[in-house]
Amino acid sequence: MSMKKGKGFTLVELMIAMAVGLVILSGIYIAVNTTQKHSVAIERKVVAQQDVKPALDIMALEIGMASYNPSAVTGIWVIPTGDCRTPSVNQVYRGIQEATANSIAIEMDIATGGDGDGALDDANEVIRYTYEIADQYISRTSSTATACGTAQPFFGDTVASGMPRTGKIINNTLGIPVFRYYDSSGAEIAAGGLPANIPNIRRIDIVLAVETESMDAKKNEPRKIIYSTSVIPRNHAIQ
Repeated sequence: MSMKKGKGFTLVELMIAMAVGLVILSGIYIAVNTTQKHSVAIERKVVAQQDVKPALDIMALEIGMASYNPSAVTGIWVIPTGDCRTPSVNQVYRGIQEATANSIAIEMDIATGGDGDGALDDANEVIRYTYEIADQYISRTSSTATACGTAQPFFGDTVASGMPRTGKIINNTLGIPVFRYYDSSGAEIAAGGLPANIPNIRRIDIVLAVETESMDAKKNEPRKIIYSTSVIPRNHAIQ
């Protein structure tokens, strides 16, 4: 009786097969890992966008109400600090009592369902937005029935608060003003022309340069996205 000799693989063939297998597995791993990183980056970018858009919308809505005075009461505007009850010596500034590249203070008489009561002594009738440069976030201060209130993180938050920080505002790093002001001709009102030209403000641009937590895979650095909107404070034009 004769026995057939089984044909197997040589050691060299096995090593070549293993090498090819490792190359294929490495390729699959790199592809999966890259896709996963890209998906996480997109997810964080979306989260940042979802945070920024509502923030800009709220800022635009409130700033757009500046100088709202349905009762046409004279001498209604106040100093937006302290107790928010002291009449301003700059009544001509009306409901924009402060306007700089990094802050704006707006006032409006929205009591009794928006009909006004002739005084700025209700909640949220005096609001101040400030770009906190040191910690790179936007704060919002709103009046209460008895005082101006205290600044609260509005967008960007702070590391110290322990709250999630999906992005920080880097306008100072990029040299971009958060607030820019324009007159009726569309010409920008230079910083040197403020606060004297506050009565001439007809449009306000808000720009937020946001650096997200996610990394740009191609540049290997945090993603930077610029968001902006324009506001027309129509009531401010009514003399």
